[in-house]
Amino acid sequence: MSRTELDHKVKQLRELRRMAEEIAAEIETITDTIKREMAVQGVDMITGDDWKATWKPVQSIRFDSKALKAAMPDLYERFTRSTEIRRFILA
Repeated sequence: MSRTELDHKVKQLRELRRMAEEIAAEIETITDTIKREMAVQGVDMITGDDWKATWKPVQSIRFDSKALKAAMPDLYERFTRSTEIRRFILA
């Protein structure tokens, strides 16, 4: 790939990322509007002609590795492992 082609691809990527951020912001705005309406109506589910939206509390239980590391550092070290990833950053 030539330098010109690579420059073009980087410009395309930047533009697509900018568009994705705008779309994500619009999605969040619309989602928040729907949630507010559900809160006003006091419901956790609403339906339309061809859609249904739910907004219900979900409880999850997660392992607190920081607490384990603080309470039992030896055990924490025995069960941790190192991994390597490659991160792509465009500046």
